[in-house]
Amino acid sequence: MTTGLIALVVVLVVGWWWMNRPARGVEQLAAETLETWKKQEKSRLIVDVREAHEFRSGHVPGAVNVPLSRLSRELHRIPKDREVALICRSGHRSVQAARILKKAGYTRLWNVRGGMIAWNRRPHSKRGR
Repeated sequence: MTTGLIALVVVLVVGWWWMNRPARGVEQLAAETLETWKKQEKSRLIVDVREAHEFRSGHVPGAVNVPLSRLSRELHRIPKDREVALICRSGHRSVQAARILKKAGYTRLWNVRGGMIAWNRRPHSKRGR
């Protein structure tokens, strides 16, 4: 019984790590620097991969909502020639989105570390709008 429980815990931990590991070739971007990152190059795009109701409750100004659940069907909304920062609630769904985009041929991807949780904790944060 104890051995089985330990094995189950190990499998769960490894599975969680596997699903949430950083996507290869995707840069990490601190939430505190996201606004500066966007202002440095106007063509940069912020894609919020949360569901629409989450997006409506508050988001980074200028972000486009393409939920992870529809991302594969809505790739046409994200130009391949632009730098793209991906954000979600905590940074987990955006990593999954980065993997999907990498497989689809996107090469200029950034993941906002900590997602909207980190965004809303920034000093002087006005919280997502």
